[in-house]
Amino acid sequence: MADNPVETKQSEVVNGSARQKTLQLGRFLGLASEANYNPSSASTTERAQFRLQKQQNQFQLNLETIFALALNYTPSDVTGAELDLDWRYHFFKMAEQIHNRKMQDLWARILASEVVSPGQFSLRTLSLLQQLTLREAQVFEKALGMSVKINQETRYKLLSGYRITGGLKQYFRKNPSQNLALSQFGLPYSSILTLVDAGLLHKSEFETGILESKTPIFLTVNSEQIKLTPKSNHLLFTYYRFTPVGDELSKLITAQTDSQYLHSLRALLNKDFD
Repeated sequence: MADNPVETKQSEVVNGSARQKTLQLGRFLGLASEANYNPSSASTTERAQFRLQKQQNQFQLNLETIFALALNYTPSDVTGAELDLDWRYHFFKMAEQIHNRKMQDLWARILASEVVSPGQFSLRTLSLLQQLTLREAQVFEKALGMSVKINQETRYKLLSGYRITGGLKQYFRKNPSQNLALSQFGLPYSSILTLVDAGLLHKSEFETGILESKTPIFLTVNSEQIKLTPKSNHLLFTYYRFTPVGDELSKLITAQTDSQYLHSLRALLNKDFD
């Protein structure tokens, strides 16, 4: 009969078989017995109402968690601002569906940032962030830990290496491009594609302009800084560029610097930079 659900019993889902995990999903559909509720004796309408109530309760808990976290990031000695009404509505509408604690922390940082300085995060960024999985966020954090800011630039660049564009050295090298193997530091090309698909990174590699010889360049990797000087007028960096959404989200994440990455970066640059 249509009104007879497959009741999910807790004893059936303790272990981890595929069937048991599927049965466990019944708890989200109102098909599991709870205090004062038995799905086998409830109508379809009652089960739907029960499921929606559980969902609304969870949404409320999500918002309360994000709000509490945002309070921790909001300074009391800085003048706050009123949020744009449309932005506020869409923020809470999307934020209520964020269940993972680490992602909730990210949304809380956005809310606190907007109260202090409105207009930093667009609705387009929020929409993309809502679809971002925890794995994608972890890959993004990894990429930021291997990204640099060149001189006074405010945007991160994910360096992939550098290239020799002329001069005698070009003829004595089998390959004028000197590439940094990002995969050995946990960022294989599949992770690059993950960030591209997530809308956080442009797919194509970019190049800087020709670097002036004997002019110092400062590469900043989080709190670390590398000073280097090109040995010739025929060098340029190759890099991946973050999208505008990636740039916005990078303001919120303090990534850990990979010491092995820094060591390899210095070793690579030593060939053609002082």
